[in-house]
Amino acid sequence: MDNIVGKTISGFIMLIVTMGIFIFLPAWTANYLQAWLYLLTFAVSTILITVYLFKNDQKLLKRRLKAGLTAEKEKSQKTIQAMASVFFCFIYIIAGFDYRFHWSNIPIYISLLANIFVIVGFFIVFLVFKENSYTSAIIEVNKDQKVISTGMYAIVRHPMYSGAILMMMFSPIALGSYWALLSVVALTSTIIARLLREEKFLSENLSGYDEYCEKVPYRLIPFIW
Repeated sequence: MDNIVGKTISGFIMLIVTMGIFIFLPAWTANYLQAWLYLLTFAVSTILITVYLFKNDQKLLKRRLKAGLTAEKEKSQKTIQAMASVFFCFIYIIAGFDYRFHWSNIPIYISLLANIFVIVGFFIVFLVFKENSYTSAIIEVNKDQKVISTGMYAIVRHPMYSGAILMMMFSPIALGSYWALLSVVALTSTIIARLLREEKFLSENLSGYDEYCEKVPYRLIPFIW
């Protein structure tokens, strides 16, 4: 338990500090209200989900700690994860430069509204964690794993990705940057590449997944795709 707590806390601190560096260093100022509000939103949302998992599903929390390109087993997934990490970082780097050089002009109330959608994205991810204890951070099938078709999974096949994309889509706006949306587009493309490979893997390794795909035809967006 102590090991899980230690890794969780250190991982969280490293993430928030890294995000702060990527934002404030290019901005070359700490006087960046949108950034502070966004980091607060991101941090509080992450803490609440983590506390829930610690109290209710430590096995899932442990699975989520095993993440990143080094944890992936397939070379293609390592490449996709590496690309996703780069595009994720560039969202914040571009937003920082945008603030510094005033490329965008987004009113503060629009940024505040965008933070609400960031929270909605986090909430969707939370609902996924609550419904599916097998949502590993890498592509794998665990022993005794079953297909989940309830909750958000009854709407789309990859609700965690839907929530993550929604969260990242509004992150640049929350930071006051239109230009950072370009990196979100690139990040979304890598997520789509990942989920298509994940579906192939699950089809081959998880009993009942093909039947589930027939029952739930939409991958990310209801009635669209």
